Amino acid sequence: MRKKKRVGAVSPGNLYNGGKTRTRREWRGAADTLYDYSRWCVNWTRLIRFIIRPQSIKGLLRYRWMHDYIAAIDLLDRSVDGLRGNQLRIGHTEFDYIVKQIISALTIMFEADQRIGGDKKKSDKIVVFDENMMEHLSFGFPDLNRSCPQMCAVFARSAVSQHSAHYYIDVAEQYGITGDVCTMPKAELGVAIEQDFPDIGNCMIHCNTTCDTSLMGNSIEDMFYGKPSFALAAPEHIEDELVMEYAADEIKDAIAFIEKQTGSKWDWAAYFHNMKMFNEMTRSFLEILDMQKTDYPQLPENNYALHREVYYTRMLNGRLEDLVKVEKNIRRLMYKGYKHRDIMCSEVRHRALVWGVQGEFYTNFPNWLIECWGIVPITHFMNLTSTSIYADEDTPENREQAYYDLADLHVKMLMRNRSEGGFRLGVEDVWRFCEEYRCDMIIMYEQIACKAMTGYHGIYEEGAAERGIKIVWVTHSLLDTRKASRQAMRDEVNLYMRTVLNETPLAPELEVIDDGNAW
Repeated sequence: MRKKKRVGAVSPGNLYNGGKTRTRREWRGAADTLYDYSRWCVNWTRLIRFIIRPQSIKGLLRYRWMHDYIAAIDLLDRSVDGLRGNQLRIGHTEFDYIVKQIISALTIMFEADQRIGGDKKKSDKIVVFDENMMEHLSFGFPDLNRSCPQMCAVFARSAVSQHSAHYYIDVAEQYGITGDVCTMPKAELGVAIEQDFPDIGNCMIHCNTTCDTSLMGNSIEDMFYGKPSFALAAPEHIEDELVMEYAADEIKDAIAFIEKQTGSKWDWAAYFHNMKMFNEMTRSFLEILDMQKTDYPQLPENNYALHREVYYTRMLNGRLEDLVKVEKNIRRLMYKGYKHRDIMCSEVRHRALVWGVQGEFYTNFPNWLIECWGIVPITHFMNLTSTSIYADEDTPENREQAYYDLADLHVKMLMRNRSEGGFRLGVEDVWRFCEEYRCDMIIMYEQIACKAMTGYHGIYEEGAAERGIKIVWVTHSLLDTRKASRQAMRDEVNLYMRTVLNETPLAPELEVIDDGNAW
């Protein structure tokens, strides 16, 4: 059991007063507070520069969902709750990149948006990608922009403000969608019904890589988008080599569709250039995973999970040079922290594997686990996707292999790989990862409307009992806090830790936080 004294420690629980924002900024000691404040200023500067652009102002006035981005800095503050030293700097490095990506994505959309007088030529150079598409398909089209309005209007925004999706969920249910389906595609459908997606793009690429509900939403959204669309269907049995030829043919058809609609041609030099950098990031991630296996893991799990989600599936138009630099900086900070044997909290009591999709309205929940109970989340199932190294040299053989590589990435995207990919990937790998990362606990997110993961409930319970692994169920509704609030999620952990494990919290003031009205 490892312990350390926290320098400048002020519990984040003391900063909440029931309002939208905190009573004051967190004091972390002079050096860390100054660093944290400097990043606060840098990101405010970026946001102000973005919002004073004429097209951004038009977007703010036109779209209901834009208003929640006012609280973007509050998300950054929450994401580094309680962090000090290298962990604080790693967290800011990761989230600074996410902020830049979201600003860039919004800028591209608004400059081309026909609803607010955007440039038609820029719009014609955009391909709209479904939120759950693997965007490596854009690697070979350097003259095109890819855009994902769903990401900006729904998913990222829900991480910023916990109440942001409620309006659009209600719109979809009034349209006739039942109340027991996943809130993510339901909210996206609500935005489409309200005509609150920017009018951009020459064509659209849909996919089936999450669930049937998402696929249902896509077909209805098509009616409101009014763009030519292509549905890229990934096979279910993703470990069966026999289906990969079909999956590769789907990739070829998607590329041909984009070429036909846009007039652009697939560029093999650009593809292999970008894939080379993606491979470099994969190698970096494997180093990170190796360090997480040690007694001194250095990454706040929620921050890196979101960071990897951005670059693994939602890279901006295949331009990865900046991201490679970010990854190198993260590794440098990690090795520095490891050298000094830094740990993330005052006392490490449990090492936890986080499984299932997080409540998007409470992305900093793992920080609370660390600060309140000394539960250190080692890694998340959304991190544990494909770690393969793909062909990145331009040869005739590799050109054919590239279609299979893109198919492999597509069938192993974040959700499909674990929740829809079959028993071994969804269940058996849990026990393998617990052993590999020396985890004595599983934080099991249970998304109320996710039928695939809910079906594994009893199997997980039996498997954990056989292996002596503690399993804590944390119920949520992905985007809808009305069905399971942040405090309800914390209460499930509090109850388990006190009654089953008979433990007391490291920070009792964090057990109950008045944040129901907060962003």
